[in-house]
Amino acid sequence: MTYEEFNAFCGQLPGTTYVVQWGGSHVWKVGGKVFAIGGWQTEAPAVTFKTSEMLYEILRDTPGYRPAPYFASRGMKWIQRTDLEGAMEDGFTDTLLGSYELVVAGLPKRVRRELAE
Repeated sequence: MTYEEFNAFCGQLPGTTYVVQWGGSHVWKVGGKVFAIGGWQTEAPAVTFKTSEMLYEILRDTPGYRPAPYFASRGMKWIQRTDLEGAMEDGFTDTLLGSYELVVAGLPKRVRRELAE
């Protein structure tokens, strides 16, 4: 997965916004809340995303994944995928969609209704 593929996938999700911040990271938000970040590694692409508690427990010790720097050290359930080769083919987009849905579920009802319109 390239940053172009990452941005194209995140950009097609309803109500998303994109900003470049934190030293050039590709930051995707819904309802003003971050659900995925591409970047923070100069030597290779990496994607950081919010997960459920169960998925966090599964992925944190999986090769190519690690607890996300900064987020995980503060007790947040965020994972960073450092091996993006073949990510489009292996269903990683479903994981990004899950991150988006987790954030949407935590938004106020009014904002969720606006996203559904």
